[in-house]
Amino acid sequence: MSAEHNKALVRRFLEAHEGKADLDALDRMLAPDFVSRIKRLPGQQPEREGYKWAIAQFSAAFSDRKFLVEEQVAEADTVVTRFTVRATHDSKELLGVAPTDREVAYKAIAIHHISGDKITEEWTLATTSPKLLGQRLKQEERERERIEQELLVARRIQQASLPKEVPELEGWKISPYYRPAREVGGDFYDFHLLPEGRLGVVVGDATGKGVPAALVMSATCGMLQLAAQALGSSSPGEVLRQVNEALLARIPQNMFVTCFYAILEPESASLSYANAGHDPPYLQCRGEAEELRARGMPLGLMPGMGYEEKEIVLDSGESALFYTDGLVEAHSPKGEMFGFPKLRALIAEHAKEERPLGDFLMEELYSFVGEGWEQEDDITILTLKRSASLS
Repeated sequence: MSAEHNKALVRRFLEAHEGKADLDALDRMLAPDFVSRIKRLPGQQPEREGYKWAIAQFSAAFSDRKFLVEEQVAEADTVVTRFTVRATHDSKELLGVAPTDREVAYKAIAIHHISGDKITEEWTLATTSPKLLGQRLKQEERERERIEQELLVARRIQQASLPKEVPELEGWKISPYYRPAREVGGDFYDFHLLPEGRLGVVVGDATGKGVPAALVMSATCGMLQLAAQALGSSSPGEVLRQVNEALLARIPQNMFVTCFYAILEPESASLSYANAGHDPPYLQCRGEAEELRARGMPLGLMPGMGYEEKEIVLDSGESALFYTDGLVEAHSPKGEMFGFPKLRALIAEHAKEERPLGDFLMEELYSFVGEGWEQEDDITILTLKRSASLS
């Protein structure tokens, strides 16, 4: 079968998981000898019946399950899919947690092997475990104490890896904001001073929490810095390609890193960029918010990956916003998610504001989540604004 045929099969397979899962459709697409390489629930068996049983349990507990496919790569009989799952836990207890009526969203990477128009094997890696698992861990006192100590170490590693100073460029305003959660993740940002006055800007997020995520984040920061300095070029895609190959041999198989890398030429106001599976930044221009999209899989996941490069020119007064998913996945007291549509609307609205964009967004976020907000993930925001006409 062709690569496009296999990708379409996987998309139909994911669609069958949505809503009240279509188990008959799943049954038709699964090979008789299908094997699941990840256990979603305790007691799940790896063969097809065990897989369908687990999907039925999630379907019974969550309503409105939606799978949004972000990107697919196919080679021979293998398809790799990056997607986002959104659902509401409102129907049934799962993993000992009663329904909360809260919307859950998490990112995932699925690897499917296909033979004879049937899916024979599945691996799934998630950037964020469903909130149910975190709630269950918090109920165990001894585990909580161990985690708190681990997170303290992780936060120190993260803070030591972040840049101590913000570069000052004539005609430009660079404003980073970083707020770690109690459950430390792998957020990071950095600046690379490059030849001919260019500046590398990076924002990323390593999967997981605690010390493992902090270690992967720290290693990735170092690799990006070394690759950028060694190349000394204006190719963000090549920087990501080299770091991807270096990470593959140095991080566990169940971890990866999303990363957006841009190179600014201050005099021409040109911004070239590449993306390794990260949420796309926004360009604020002419009272609108435009996504800066470029195709590319996360770092440390598969060898031989290429990264699409694109380029824009910022006009006077325009801003580029880089961020991590802790911003868009924050919840209100009613369980509503801040979300991409709200973020995009606020960026467009900010064109009429005098306050810095980062400050404006955080004020809107605090208003949205209300008092007593328990931050669920690290939040990183970095704005790059052209503040004056350039000669």
